[in-house]
Amino acid sequence: MDAAPRRMNEAAERGVDPARPSVAALTFVGTATTVLELGRFTLLTDPNFLHRGQRAYLGKGLWSRRLTDPALDITDLPPLDAVLLSHLHGDHFDRVARRELQKDVPVLTTPAASRRLDTWGFETAALQDWDQLVLGDATESLVVTAVPGVHARGAMRALLPPVIGLVVEHRVGDTVQHTIYVSGDTLTGDHLDEVRRNFPHIDTAVVHLGGTRVLFHTVTMDDVQGVDFLDRIQPGQAVPVHHSDYGVFRSSVFDFVLRARRSGHPDILVVKPGERADLVRRAGR
Repeated sequence: MDAAPRRMNEAAERGVDPARPSVAALTFVGTATTVLELGRFTLLTDPNFLHRGQRAYLGKGLWSRRLTDPALDITDLPPLDAVLLSHLHGDHFDRVARRELQKDVPVLTTPAASRRLDTWGFETAALQDWDQLVLGDATESLVVTAVPGVHARGAMRALLPPVIGLVVEHRVGDTVQHTIYVSGDTLTGDHLDEVRRNFPHIDTAVVHLGGTRVLFHTVTMDDVQGVDFLDRIQPGQAVPVHHSDYGVFRSSVFDFVLRARRSGHPDILVVKPGERADLVRRAGR
C-alpha cells in the first residue's frame, strides 16, 4: 500500500476525514498572545501574562507599562503542544511565562532566544529563516516554517533582538487543512514578498501591529504598513493583534481596520480579548 492511502486509512480509523476541513480557531489573550487550535494541536503564541500596571522590560534600559489585564492566566490554558515565540522581548515572553509555563512544552523561536530560554530550563527549538520543524506524525501534523522578520531599520536594529515570523501548515495526511502566518514584530518590506512566493495560499494572517515607537523609531507595523502587509501577503483573512496593551503602541486597531477595508481588504477579523473565533479557509483552496 502506498503512503497516501495508508495515511487516509489511518485518519479514517481515528475519525478524521482528510478531505474535510478540521477545527481551526483562535482565542485572543492580549498583546500578541493567542491560543491557536488546529485539529488536535494547541499552540500558544508570544506569551505575555503581565497584568495592568506591571512593566515589560524591553532591554537596553527600555520598558513599558501594561495598560490592560490578560484575558486568561497561564493556569487557564489548555494543554499545549508548543509555544511559538517570535522573539525575546518582555511583552512577548515575560517573567510570568518564565515562572509558570511548563518547561517541557517546546518553544519554537530564534537561535538567540533559544539560547537564553535553554539557560532557564525550557525545551526549545532554534529556527533560522526558512528552517522547518514538524510536529505530529504522518496522519496529522503541523509543519512550522520560520520566515524573515525586520524589527527595526538603521541604528535601532542593533538595539532590538532578532525576530522571525512563523508559518504553520496543519495537515491531515497530505492535505493542507489550514495555513496560518504569525507575522511577529516585523516591519513591512521586500522580505514579505519572499514569504508570499513560498506560501501563496495563506488562510489566516495574525498581524502584529501597534505602530510601536521606541526612541522615536517605529518598530512594529502601524495601519499604513499593516495594509501594505496585506497587499503583499494577500491572506484569506487577517487577525490584528499587538495593538492596545502598552503605551508604546501608537497606532489604533480601528485605523487599521478602516484603512484595510477602504483598500479592498474586507476580511479583517477583530477578536476581543477572551473571545474564541473560528478561522475559515481561504476561498478557492
